[in-house]
Amino acid sequence: MSAEGPLPPAAPRGRPGCLLAPVRTKTGIALLHDEGSGNAYDVRVKLTKEVLTIQKQDVICVSGSNPSANHRTVTLRRQPVGGLGLSIKGGAEHRVPVVISKIFKDHAADQTGMLFIGDAVLQVNGINVENATHEEVVHLLRNAGDEVTVTVEYLREAPSFLKLPLGSPGPSSDHGSGASSPLFDSGLHLNGTSGNTAPPSPSSPIANEPKYEKRWLDTLSVPLSMARISRCKAGTEKLRSSAFEVLALDGVSTGVLQFYTAQESADWLRAVSANISDLTLQNMKMANKCCSPCDQVVHMGWVNERLEGADSSQTFRPKFLALRGASFYVFSSPPVSTLDWVRAEKIYNLCEVLFKVHKFWLTDDCWLQANFYLGLHDFDLEDQRPYCFSVMVGHGKGHFFNVELGSELAVWEKSFQRATFMEVQRTGSKTYMCSWQGEVLCFTVDFAVGFTCFDSKTKNVLWRFRFSQLKGSSDDGKTRIKLLFQNLDTKQIEMKELEFQDLTAVLHCVHSFIAAKVASVDPAFVDSQSVARKYMCSN
Repeated sequence: MSAEGPLPPAAPRGRPGCLLAPVRTKTGIALLHDEGSGNAYDVRVKLTKEVLTIQKQDVICVSGSNPSANHRTVTLRRQPVGGLGLSIKGGAEHRVPVVISKIFKDHAADQTGMLFIGDAVLQVNGINVENATHEEVVHLLRNAGDEVTVTVEYLREAPSFLKLPLGSPGPSSDHGSGASSPLFDSGLHLNGTSGNTAPPSPSSPIANEPKYEKRWLDTLSVPLSMARISRCKAGTEKLRSSAFEVLALDGVSTGVLQFYTAQESADWLRAVSANISDLTLQNMKMANKCCSPCDQVVHMGWVNERLEGADSSQTFRPKFLALRGASFYVFSSPPVSTLDWVRAEKIYNLCEVLFKVHKFWLTDDCWLQANFYLGLHDFDLEDQRPYCFSVMVGHGKGHFFNVELGSELAVWEKSFQRATFMEVQRTGSKTYMCSWQGEVLCFTVDFAVGFTCFDSKTKNVLWRFRFSQLKGSSDDGKTRIKLLFQNLDTKQIEMKELEFQDLTAVLHCVHSFIAAKVASVDPAFVDSQSVARKYMCSN
């Protein structure tokens, strides 16, 4: 996901380019997890270009009178074969309501057209059973006579184990009093107590009798513009298995959506991420219309930053990053106005930061933990988060981030390369004050010329070398660096030693200029970053 502008250098070989899927619409079934109670509720998830909608099932009156919007009172006529034609689960002893778990086609309950799987039984022949045990409700229903009047209410957030999938076949089980459990069905269709030898005819429909249907109804809509996705369990560093939540810019959350397979979860994660990325790209294009060519947004999006506490415990917090013009921005929330850009938590010069990937790309969308670059001892990667990168800044400090998808990591890497390449070309050169043996000097890195060192007072040039003449370097990790150049005439190696106040920033700048120079010479941009690293002691 990159804004319009000059063509970026190609991605290094062996890595994916922009892998985010095209905009999708998608509908599917998931479980909405309540991590507090541990319950999960059946929901339907609808994805459109701009919104992720959560739907819950409910029973609504579609015609006829509707004396009660929630409760339905239904009279069942018990049949000698099939009984009441339903099964129930649950009970007060299990801290869940008694719920109709099966309705058998063409039997008594089905013939009413007013009872549904997921209905909670509130009354049996006028007796309140909301706090009754499973066996108490079974006993009432079995011994209620030929006509049984039940009052029910559809339980929109019934724990998922109380309901069976829609249209699930198979007979119910009658486990008797010794095996009463919300996990088992009490098969009331098997127990008829009537002495009749023939089943009574179902009553004819009464005019204006209400008709009910079970439908999926919208309960929550989460706008995807600037939204973020989280797979991490609250208060832990562990990733959820086959689950994630989507949080809108205003903090509204879908809740934890649990999918039935890892593949289904991955498909949904990619689809939602693709739509969020597309909307972010639209926002970038709109913002860039109001910006000068040298101040364009190249890329932006949500990441998770690892914070180091005093007790060395690891904690991740969401951050919003942006690559714009000459700078790399770190925000706690996305910038939505022009003023927000000056309120960033951190702003760094792109030429003076170093982007490092901590995973590398293999075939079949497989990412392995690896110290792809050297010098990663500061980040031991003990957590489970697979798609990680760091941004090293001045004075040896840095930020460590992770994203949810391998495709996002690939896009961040490509975007950093492109933004740095563009900034080096725009800047042309960077000059830093330095010293050596008591003399105050100026050290310049120039995209066209190479390296130049001159006296800060007289401006006399002391030495100058091209990028191609740099053959290596070393430093003391503090302030001093040794640069090794090859003299074009003598072919001898000359060592130049300098001292800088912020050596890290200078090394990152040299790295950026070398990488950009290699990229400009080699349009395929094949491994220009590693070419730059080869000569820099900031590996």
